[in-house]
Amino acid sequence: MSVAAVLAAGAAAGGAYYVLHTRGTPAATAQRFAAAWQAGDTAAMARELATAQRLDVYGQQRGALGVERTSVRLGPVAQGDDQASVPYTVTLALKNVGEWTYDGKIDLVVADRAWKVAWSPATLHPQLTAGQTFSLRTRWPERAAITDADGGRIDDGSGGGSVQQLVGYLDKAKKKDVAKLGSAYQVGQAIGRDGLQEAFQRRLAGTPSTDIQLGGRTLKTIKGSAGEPVETSLDRDAQAAAVTAVKDLDKPTSMVAIRPSTGEILAVVNNRGGFNRALDGRYPPGSTFKAVTAIGLLAAGMSPQDRVTCPEYATVGGLKIRNSDNEAFGSLSFLDSFAHSCNTTFAPLAQSKLGADKLVKAAESVGFNQPLNIGVPATPASLPRPQSDAELAAESFGQARITASPLSIASVAAAIADGTWRPPTLVPSLKQKAAERELPDGVKDQLHAMMAAVVTKGTAKSAGLPAGTHGKTGTAEFANGDKLDTHAWFMGFKGDVAFAVVVEGGGGGGAVAAPVAATFLKNL
Repeated sequence: MSVAAVLAAGAAAGGAYYVLHTRGTPAATAQRFAAAWQAGDTAAMARELATAQRLDVYGQQRGALGVERTSVRLGPVAQGDDQASVPYTVTLALKNVGEWTYDGKIDLVVADRAWKVAWSPATLHPQLTAGQTFSLRTRWPERAAITDADGGRIDDGSGGGSVQQLVGYLDKAKKKDVAKLGSAYQVGQAIGRDGLQEAFQRRLAGTPSTDIQLGGRTLKTIKGSAGEPVETSLDRDAQAAAVTAVKDLDKPTSMVAIRPSTGEILAVVNNRGGFNRALDGRYPPGSTFKAVTAIGLLAAGMSPQDRVTCPEYATVGGLKIRNSDNEAFGSLSFLDSFAHSCNTTFAPLAQSKLGADKLVKAAESVGFNQPLNIGVPATPASLPRPQSDAELAAESFGQARITASPLSIASVAAAIADGTWRPPTLVPSLKQKAAERELPDGVKDQLHAMMAAVVTKGTAKSAGLPAGTHGKTGTAEFANGDKLDTHAWFMGFKGDVAFAVVVEGGGGGGAVAAPVAATFLKNL
């Protein structure tokens, strides 16, 4: 045998020994590397490398492109004695952009008798070279409109201050906004702030057409989609009528109108800017809540014709109760006690016929303690379970720890009008969190008669309300320094429009709030 042949045979034997004594397989190393890549674990990736390398480019890619999820699928191994390659297909889910899929390969070598990744920038992307970075270039579609129920734009500033409160405004994106919304957004870009503009930012903005770039060169363009309009339930005429009703009052006044048959919000107005009292006010509802207590009492078997008493004072659980202006009406019908808003009737009846559980049940049947999802932030009405007979008595006529906004009280009026409580909404396409609830059998018609009596012969008879109006006044005490002041309430319905109005610190509901409702109804 020639010397050359001997050398060749020895080399072949040495190569076989080298391969046979190498730990692991290229496939297993590639799988560990790919799994760590998917998990964003660069430390685990580095442990698979043949030589120490900085893997900062993986973080740069994730951050610059807004990668939310990485999926790596490996192909079959192509292997020699001490080197191999594994093809891959990677899919990156990019926030607000879509998915980007590309192909590459992982090269492997034997180092220290083990299969290791022979990493280079091209391992991350076949066109990546040292020093290059990934970036996005976006082209946004025209922002979609926010409209009223008839399709008229309300995001153009023409709807007045109360509408503007609901709509919100456009503002320049800050770093925290970009972190929240995704890498398709940039600092300084116009985004929605507050109200519907913020709540429906992604829907209104749509998605941009996005160029995925490497070193300024476009690798892929992902086509965007147009924004979708947000149609609200606001009724232009109802909104205008409500504005007319509240605009000239000296005290902060808020009003909400709802369509009882659907739960759609027709109007939301505040005669003061800033805090949206109509949706977020936390007021004691006062005697408007007697309509809720009446639901429980009627469901418990009472009727409007039952004889009750309305003395000047009553004591329940040690709490001494009086009527407004210390009125007393003696013996009268339950209907008339409601019409005259007798605290001294309702508190003892709540104790004897309802108790805490039934009062809470009645309140929750018309929206108290229920989640709200109207399209913009709104504070739910709250009725904590009364902890004593004294607290039960106070809650029966809307005091103690009960809080509600005009939105919630208008929702109560809508439920009584229709016989079914429906979660109120400003954006009808929204899925609701709370279920509809029907009033107990027979309650609707009886309560209609009682609320009609409030207008024809009760506390609202002098308010000038149009014929056919049903309502309930409220005068809710609250602490204002060392003295008790009162909010003026009126809630009710006429036809398929229910409403509630509160005049903050306004005084008596019949004298102050009910005339506001009368102006609203006359201007509809």
